[in-house]
Amino acid sequence: MMLLCVRKVLHNTQRLIYSFLVIVYLHSCPHIQYTSSFLTQVTALDVNLAVKQAFHVLYEQGLPMVPLWDDFKGRFVGVLSALDFILILRELGTNGSNLTEEELETHTISAWKVGKLQLNLKRQMDGNGRPCPRPLVQAGPYDSLKEVALKILQNKVATVPIIHSTGPAGSCQEILYLASLSDILKCICRHFKHSSSSLPILQQPVSSIQLGTWVPRIGEANGRPFAMLRPTASLGSALALLVQADVSSIPIVDDNDSLLDIYSRSDITALAKDKAYAQIHLDEMNIHQALQLGQDANPSLGFNGQRCQMCLRSDPLHKVMERLANPGVRRLVIVEAGSKRVEGIISLSDVFRFLLGV
Repeated sequence: MMLLCVRKVLHNTQRLIYSFLVIVYLHSCPHIQYTSSFLTQVTALDVNLAVKQAFHVLYEQGLPMVPLWDDFKGRFVGVLSALDFILILRELGTNGSNLTEEELETHTISAWKVGKLQLNLKRQMDGNGRPCPRPLVQAGPYDSLKEVALKILQNKVATVPIIHSTGPAGSCQEILYLASLSDILKCICRHFKHSSSSLPILQQPVSSIQLGTWVPRIGEANGRPFAMLRPTASLGSALALLVQADVSSIPIVDDNDSLLDIYSRSDITALAKDKAYAQIHLDEMNIHQALQLGQDANPSLGFNGQRCQMCLRSDPLHKVMERLANPGVRRLVIVEAGSKRVEGIISLSDVFRFLLGV
């Protein structure tokens, strides 16, 4: 019993030491120094663009989200993400037997954002009891990496636009790039690359660390629910689960809970292919059929591509961090060796909450 307590104290001490080093590094590192690591071409959309056209832009360019520009206000006012399209399709699905192209054509992005405020999802009120829009989550070029990471975590967003403002009261705005936790984790991995052996916490298997969401064991009390679906489940049920459980992805498993695929929020844009959204019923298309649409358009992203990134419970923390730092990887599904039975999932957000102690 005494030995167990000593080991726990040592483990917590190692974690605190590494977390301290990471926080010091992130806090002292101006974000602008790493523009070469983050710099990509940024696509922005006008708020007066039709939702249907925006849907196709995200699909054709493979974007999970885009910043929104309001020409009348002369500034960036928000973002349009895959979650917006999930909410749109679900909302239209409740008002008719199927989704028509005309319904999407009549709505501009601006009109949708106003309509979204009327939904009961994350409604916010101003001092007069009226729904008010959520302000754009953004950062400046001189914010530290820690500040950017905390903004992403606290606001539950995938990326934060780094905006350089000039002119009177910052009236002239320019997006330099979009920063994500993956980009910041890449900087951390590079910084500590040659010192991992002197940080024992990085050698610890992820199963020994309070990291990620795990499938509750039989008889385990107070286990956090873990969402999984069969490939025969309807697309409507998958979209409902993504919204209600507030998760970004759902492992798709067979009858033995072995991993087959994963359905993520961004997969919704595959319905833009051949205007499939205008021809299907959400409750009649199953997940396998929905995923097939995306795989037909991107055959390189099948099961052996970047769609399903996995790890084992025995993998050390540094290995998991290095995999999550790869472009396009936002989560790792923890599977049992051999059977690929799903045991849990580790996301970028999980890693940063662990590192920053939030």
